[in-house]
Amino acid sequence: MLSLDSTHHPLPTRRSFLKTGALLAGSIGLTGAPAAAAQSTDSGSAPLRVVIIGLTHGHVNGMLRGDRTAMDIVGIYEPNGAVATKYRERFQLPADRFFSDLPAMLDAVRPQAAWVFTDTFGHLAAVEACAPRGIHVMVEKPLAVSVAHARRMAGLAQQHRIHLLTNLETTWYPSFHDAYRLAVTEGALGPITRIVGHFGHPGPAEINVPPEFLAWLTDPERNGGGASADFGCYGANLATWLLGNRRPVAVTAVFQTNKPTTYSRVDDQATLILEYPGTQVIVQASWDWTFARKDLEIYGRKGVIRTRDTVVYDLQTERRSRPTVQRGAELPAPLRDSIEYFTAVIRGTHTPGPDLSSLENNTIATEILEAARTSARDGRRVTLPAAE
Repeated sequence: MLSLDSTHHPLPTRRSFLKTGALLAGSIGLTGAPAAAAQSTDSGSAPLRVVIIGLTHGHVNGMLRGDRTAMDIVGIYEPNGAVATKYRERFQLPADRFFSDLPAMLDAVRPQAAWVFTDTFGHLAAVEACAPRGIHVMVEKPLAVSVAHARRMAGLAQQHRIHLLTNLETTWYPSFHDAYRLAVTEGALGPITRIVGHFGHPGPAEINVPPEFLAWLTDPERNGGGASADFGCYGANLATWLLGNRRPVAVTAVFQTNKPTTYSRVDDQATLILEYPGTQVIVQASWDWTFARKDLEIYGRKGVIRTRDTVVYDLQTERRSRPTVQRGAELPAPLRDSIEYFTAVIRGTHTPGPDLSSLENNTIATEILEAARTSARDGRRVTLPAAE
């Protein structure tokens, strides 16, 4: 997806986002009547019938530009008339595709799937509307503002047998997948002892995100926090993936607000320490980096991997050797981008496992973020329950 919080290597990142964002907008068709019913899987070649729920998340721009026919956007729900008009005019979308009533839209156009671009608090309401209608859902990161919301959403997904997935930009980085292969699958680093992740940018106000996006990013109820939620979710998601979908034993966090005149209600600096048996994870999330970045350092007793950007990483496996610069292999279908992945899952041609988009992973990540908020608020180490 075209993102407003890209890595610190803007050219490769922008190209990768444009490639992903270009996959959809040309599929906003003007064709015919709605299908008879949404289906849980569809192995045919017809475009998937998809609705967009909300336009206040800036990443929605990536869904509305480009040229591909994998999905047909049959409806767009946005109750804010000014925001709806802005996007309708920007992308020259037909007025009859816009709705201000979510249940009415779902019943009128009967989609197979929904992609949610509301504030994070709104994810629960979207799932409550879609799940009983058998509509699969992809939400933009993070999954939920709280564990209570995440559990309610998971329960609805399981009850109504829908896919509930989360899209994180880093899921589609070849460098991260090569790091996983080397560190986890092949064990090239030996036992993983430490993971350090850096995530963030100079700040949403500083990079001029749209005003409707900034309004909820800086609202602790609608966003679940500030930089800690906006970028801490990447570290929680990746750590969970790299460490076998295990919960940490405990979380300790420190949140700060270094720019109170800009971010008076939320943190703009956050450090999370996640404790696992034999491994420590440090997640540094910030709206006060000099440049935008999303990178990982994975340390083992036999070596270290440091990702540089979406594709390039360093590998060092001997103490006195110099790091070798390598490029991540192109990801196989359907793991190359979020739209391809979501389409394959809905059509039943790909079964999601405990991967980066999975409900299992992102529920654990939500538990980590909630524990971090408690730790930062109370100034204490917070233990997490063992897996049920």
